[in-house]
Amino acid sequence: MPRIASLLPSATEIVCALGFGSSLVGRSHECDFPASVAALPVLTAPKLDAARPSREIDDRVRALVSEGLSVYRVDADRLRALAPDVVVTQDQCEVCAASLQDLEAALADWTGTKPRVVSLNPMRLGDVWDDVERVGEALGVPAHGRDVAHGLRERIGAIADETQSRASASESATRPSVACIEWIDPLMAAGNWVPELVGMAAGRNVFGEAGRHSPWLEWEALRDADPDIVVVMPCGFDIPRIRAELAPLLAQPGWAALRAVRAERVFLVDGHQYFNRPGPRLVESLEILAEILRAADDSAGASGGDRGASRHQGMGWERLEPFDHEG
Repeated sequence: MPRIASLLPSATEIVCALGFGSSLVGRSHECDFPASVAALPVLTAPKLDAARPSREIDDRVRALVSEGLSVYRVDADRLRALAPDVVVTQDQCEVCAASLQDLEAALADWTGTKPRVVSLNPMRLGDVWDDVERVGEALGVPAHGRDVAHGLRERIGAIADETQSRASASESATRPSVACIEWIDPLMAAGNWVPELVGMAAGRNVFGEAGRHSPWLEWEALRDADPDIVVVMPCGFDIPRIRAELAPLLAQPGWAALRAVRAERVFLVDGHQYFNRPGPRLVESLEILAEILRAADDSAGASGGDRGASRHQGMGWERLEPFDHEG
C-alpha cells in the first residue's frame, strides 16, 4: 500500500473515499474529516492568524500575495521523515491551502526518490469527480477510482433530479434568485462549482460563474440585485464563526430592506466542511442547498405536500432569525 500525504482537506476526503485512509501518513492543518485523520502528523501551517476578523485576514493575505510570498508553510523536514510515496496538493487557489509551488519548494533539496505529486485544480463540479479518478489512478486503483467517481455522479444526479421534479410540481414556476456569499468583509460571491449546485437545487444563481474563480462583490450590486435568498458560506468558516463575523454585513446600508432579509430567507451554511471543499461532500452540499430552497419556499407560503426532511439543519445550515439581525 502506498504511503500518502495530503496537503488539503478535500484531497484527504477523496483518499478516504477511495479506501486508503489507513495509508495516510500526514495531513494539512485543516484536514479534519473523517475524524480518524486528527491523529496524523500535521505538515502545513498558515502564515496568518486565522482567528482574526475577516477584514484583517483579507488584508494579511493580500499583503503576502503582493510580496510574492506564500500564505502557507510546508514542513519539509517532517514531510521527508514521513517518506510518502504520493503527495496530493492543489494549484486551484493560492489562499485556500498549500499549493503546488509550496510543495515544490519543500521538495527542492531532496535527494533520492521523490514522491509522486498529484496536484488538483478543480474549477467545475465535473472536475471534482475527475479528480477522484486521477487520485485513484495515482494510488494504483484506476478502476476503483472510476467506480467511486461514478457513484458520486449518480448520487448528486439523483438529488438534482428529485429537486428539479419537486420544483416543476410547485405552484410557482419561477426559480428563486440566490446570492451565495463566500466572504463577508470584503464581500465576495461564490464561483467555481457553487453556481452549478444552485442550479441543481432549482435556484437561479445571481453572482459568480460556473468554472471561474469567486468574484469580489460590491455591496451596491447585492443591494440592487435584491435576491430572494441569501446564503452565507465563507471559506473556512463554520456556522458559529459566521455568526461572529456577520456585523459588517448587517451594518451595510439597506441590509434590512433586502427582500431576503424581510422574508427571513437569509441562511448560514458550514462552508468549511461543505461548499468550499471540492470533494465527495459536495453531494451533501447539494442536499443542504435543496433543503434551504425548500425551507425558503415553505416560508413564502408555498404548498407542496411533504416538503422532505431537513437532515442537515442545525449542523450544515441554519436560518438567520430576526433577532440575529438586531444583535
